[in-house]
Amino acid sequence: MQFWKYQALGNDYLVMDGRGAAPLAPALVRRICDRHFGVGSDGILWHEPEADGAVGLRIYNPDGSEAEKSGNGLRIFARYLFDRGLAGDAPFAVSTPGGRVSCHVLDGGLRVEVEMGRVSFSSRDIPVAGPEREVLEETLEVGGESVLYSAATVGNPHCVVLREKVSAEEAHRLGPLLENLTSRFPNRTNVQFVQVLGERAIQIEIWERGAGYTLASGSSSCAAAAVAHRLGRVGPEITVHMPGGELHVALDARMHARQVGPVRAVATGAVADELIEGR
Repeated sequence: MQFWKYQALGNDYLVMDGRGAAPLAPALVRRICDRHFGVGSDGILWHEPEADGAVGLRIYNPDGSEAEKSGNGLRIFARYLFDRGLAGDAPFAVSTPGGRVSCHVLDGGLRVEVEMGRVSFSSRDIPVAGPEREVLEETLEVGGESVLYSAATVGNPHCVVLREKVSAEEAHRLGPLLENLTSRFPNRTNVQFVQVLGERAIQIEIWERGAGYTLASGSSSCAAAAVAHRLGRVGPEITVHMPGGELHVALDARMHARQVGPVRAVATGAVADELIEGR
């Protein structure tokens, strides 16, 4: 089983060609992604057959669950297609469980632009429990404290918490509690802690659903930027600062998000039969 490994702002994925193969079992995903006993990654991007003119993509989290969409994953997947000669430098479509997107490889693969689709704050779309509404600046109780949050979807769910100052410690402490608060977020949720730096910049710390603390996330960047913009804290062009680096997000008048950021190749190789078989 061959793999191609890339990282985008420290968020690393293995890409595998699954065309003609059965989907990966959750236990196998966990073994492959394990950083001590496996290859090690933040997830697996599973290349699926083309449908309706779009390249198919399935996204596995390192815990074996699946994600609807991943911004960094899409940039990595676009770079993989470009490197293998399966896509050129013109925009092309990728189909994910979270919706169809447009990818555009720039600078010979060093940067990739992804049209992520429309950001919605609707409780029905995200989803968030309770009556249908825009989920903006609501309060919930978790970890013995009251948290003011907003929620959004970019094809996958996000809980956005604005803070005067963000920290990795708070992401580790409250992130898993919010992720798994299924009484509020039925499909669990990604979590971002957001500090507004100015009209055109935010700093975020991320706890990712199914992956835990992560250095960067493209969909999290879009959700956090969209919430900050919707609340009037930033303009439509935002630089998102994360521990892994910077990503640019642009929002149009209909709240469609576009993200542009780097991708770097890491390695290629093959997963050993012993690991696949769990021996």
